[in-house]
Amino acid sequence: MPRGKKTTSKKNSNGAKLGFEQTLWAAADKQRGHMDAAEYKHVVLGLIFLKYISDAFEELYQKLEQEEYTESEDRDEYIAENIFWVPKQARWLYLQSNAKQPTIGKLLDEAMDAIEKENPSLKGVLPKEYAKPALDKQLLGELIDLVGTIGLGDAENRSKDILGRVYEYFLGQFASAEGKKGGQFYTPRCVVQLLVEMIEPYQGRIYDPCCGSGGMFVQSEKFVKVHGGRIGDLSIYGQESNPTTWKLCKMNLAIRGIDGNLGSSNADSFHNDLHKDIKADFILANPPFNMSDWGGNSLREDGRWNYGTPPVGNANYAWVQQIIHHLSENGIAGFVLANGSMSSNQSGEGDIRKAIVDADLVDCMVALPGQLFYNTPIPACLWFLARNKRHGVGAYRHKPLRNRIGETLFIDARKLGVLIDRVHRELTEEEIARIAQIYHAWRGEKGAGEYEDVPGFCKSAKWEEIKAHGYVLTPGRYVGAEEIEDDDEPFEEKMERLAIQLEEQFALSAKLEAEIRENLKGFRM
Repeated sequence: MPRGKKTTSKKNSNGAKLGFEQTLWAAADKQRGHMDAAEYKHVVLGLIFLKYISDAFEELYQKLEQEEYTESEDRDEYIAENIFWVPKQARWLYLQSNAKQPTIGKLLDEAMDAIEKENPSLKGVLPKEYAKPALDKQLLGELIDLVGTIGLGDAENRSKDILGRVYEYFLGQFASAEGKKGGQFYTPRCVVQLLVEMIEPYQGRIYDPCCGSGGMFVQSEKFVKVHGGRIGDLSIYGQESNPTTWKLCKMNLAIRGIDGNLGSSNADSFHNDLHKDIKADFILANPPFNMSDWGGNSLREDGRWNYGTPPVGNANYAWVQQIIHHLSENGIAGFVLANGSMSSNQSGEGDIRKAIVDADLVDCMVALPGQLFYNTPIPACLWFLARNKRHGVGAYRHKPLRNRIGETLFIDARKLGVLIDRVHRELTEEEIARIAQIYHAWRGEKGAGEYEDVPGFCKSAKWEEIKAHGYVLTPGRYVGAEEIEDDDEPFEEKMERLAIQLEEQFALSAKLEAEIRENLKGFRM
């Protein structure tokens, strides 16, 4: 199987570029002034959200105006079409007409309040920081004009998810601007896409215990659409501990019309599990790496630790067991962890990993290239767990898989990816497709082709081999070295030829050195 080519061309990059986001970001970022990215993020994303719901409202409003027996100000007409009802004082045209007024901050805060009152699902979600003295009202007016240039009033543009893609682009830009802090709410799009393409969440319950700004859910819904499914085929359950990030997620889902149960507020999945009884068909997650302050001391006897009590100083295996606990009897999970999780034996982590392997839960391990994440330089990997490896069961009953009992697939993707700037790397569409196809072929999916081990890249290993490696799950231990093409030249002949070439290089080097020394004589004093 050929490797994905390393290229930075737009064709192969999986960034959702529309052509105007960079211009919009550059212009908006100039307005930021003395506000830091974390604060400014909510100013901008709040306006983007307001523009979206106002545009969707205005389109239906104009349609109702032309119909003889309908009332354009009838709130029920909008609710019936799954469109947020936008009160007059919150509509974009009204706000933009007042963008140059010194009262614009107050008007925006009142608009957000009015929308929340009319739409209970948004209660406590929208930002109301626009009247703050620290926010320059002239610059705020200019920003409103900038956001107003995004024309999204028709169904065609909404079907392309243009504003959603702008929102996603801005999330990524803010993650980059905020560095480690910003990356906590944002999982790079290529990583989310790879997880989704590999586990293929068609229908059922999907769960994320640390959902950030909701990228896993958005990409899963896109997957369903692309593959001919229906929105609503997935029931979404998520939880997020950070209050501002929880709000970002609510807004991100609302922009796309995705109905998800994120609980009534933010909450910690370890200490206040909002979905205690959920057994999910699919779990996607990007937990914080090597989290040390997770409050493990108060959870030593927790019923979720079926494979061993996780260490107080590192939550990695608490997250793994939280995920297993919520996985249905035929469910599959894909999640990101720091590379140390694959080999660490500290504080009992090796014993927990052994118990999980012995329970035959590990379906696939993928080592990722470096520089993918905004919040950490720590190398990362993907874990894929399956409750049931027997063929023809569970979430994939519509397309039976082969019996994989006692087997685990290892993929070493560390050499993949392209640099998109000096410090960030991205997997290309072709690379994502290649990794996913290998996993699908290994699982025995119809139409995915025949699986073959590729030295240096992928290997299907038996439980006995994993045991022999001390239950270390690092793909590099299993895939071996990449094969080098044989040129059919006998070894002795090749060594003789190379030795002659080396002697020739030495002679040329000596000649050049003599010429340089001769030329330097004329410059000596």
